[in-house]
Amino acid sequence: MTHCHTLIAALRQQGCRLTPQREMIVEALAHGGRHMTAEEVLEVVRQKTSAVNIATVYRTLDLLVEKGLATRTDLGEGHVVYATVRHGPHIHLVCRRCGRVQEADAALLAPLTDALRERYHFCCDTGHLALYGLCEECEKTEHRIRET
Repeated sequence: MTHCHTLIAALRQQGCRLTPQREMIVEALAHGGRHMTAEEVLEVVRQKTSAVNIATVYRTLDLLVEKGLATRTDLGEGHVVYATVRHGPHIHLVCRRCGRVQEADAALLAPLTDALRERYHFCCDTGHLALYGLCEECEKTEHRIRET
């Protein structure tokens, strides 16, 4: 069974109504193999049909997130991306200067989440997280500017 079929089966099992439009949206996200904006999902779906609008895409993506089958990550400045849970837990490192996004292993946060659980009895959901800072290139540029 493909990842797309697994997602569709999971939605059906959870009692969700699956229209042909919803199935195409799920397929686009599942086969995208990367993080996608709602607009990118719509672009893929529109290659097959014009009978889908952006509101339907957002509703379907929200449903996938609500059912725990996809994640939504806000990368700042109104840039929201979606991915299926198959993508696995990771951190988005977003450069606040150039906008470059790198991925890092979410396991790097284990010492922090352990400390928060121990000290504050707070359980963090770090499966999909965006951290903001400077990428290597922009940090070098900023460092040179500070030196002059």
